[in-house]
Amino acid sequence: MNRSAQQKAHVTTRRLLDMKQNGEKIAMLTAYDYTMARILDRAGVDVLLVGDSASNVFAGHSTTLPITIEEMIYHAKAVVRGVHDESGRAMVVIDMPFMSYQLSSEEALRNAGKIMKEHECDAVKLEGGRVIADTVKRITDVGIPVMGHLGLMPQSIYKYGSYRVRAQEEREAEQLLEDAKIIEKAGAFAIVLEKIPSALAVEVTRSLTIPTIGIGAGVACDGQVLVINDILGLNREFHPRFVRQYADLNTVIEHAARQYVEDVHQTNFPSPDESY
Repeated sequence: MNRSAQQKAHVTTRRLLDMKQNGEKIAMLTAYDYTMARILDRAGVDVLLVGDSASNVFAGHSTTLPITIEEMIYHAKAVVRGVHDESGRAMVVIDMPFMSYQLSSEEALRNAGKIMKEHECDAVKLEGGRVIADTVKRITDVGIPVMGHLGLMPQSIYKYGSYRVRAQEEREAEQLLEDAKIIEKAGAFAIVLEKIPSALAVEVTRSLTIPTIGIGAGVACDGQVLVINDILGLNREFHPRFVRQYADLNTVIEHAARQYVEDVHQTNFPSPDESY
């Protein structure tokens, strides 16, 4: 397949591995609804993550913990429809929410299967290292692709007590590197590295044959992921160091809404041309 055809074809786990081997960077963003999924697929985003961050940016919770598997499936269905109705190129990965895979590998497998059967997504994502290795293997053994997640793991925020950078100490850094190798061996096709030192991300990326996707982990990762609401500037209160804001839609949307309110109040809308 030539490069042009590859750019148009649906992104698969094989394609991501090829991108790592060829030195091509992977662009990944979150999506939670049909309209945004269509826009991002059209823009050429390689991977769309239906993140449990929907708990924060969509539902207004302070952590990712409250969101349920049914709510994740609801968002996933919308995103998959958006991709399929556009170019159909982007891979769609679904976060498995808190307590949908931690109790046992059997329950994790049932829930992963439920997610995959409800819609035509491409993979699921789980947080954790060696403690979930058997679960990753169990899920991948039946043909469900798994993306891993190490470093800062939002589902464990109450354990950490803060959102500070992880693996700064040598012992935790060594454990993270070992966990990455274990998750790769268990069958994961890629691993997200969140808020870890750039030097450690370099070491992990070089040690794995599967791609690493960074978020606050430096430029050496095989790809990058950010929350779409953050890069569009929809949240004025959240400005972490690792986010680059590409637009200020908060201001744009508020201005448009204010103008609409004024036009309605002053009977400037609808005009005769906008009426039947």
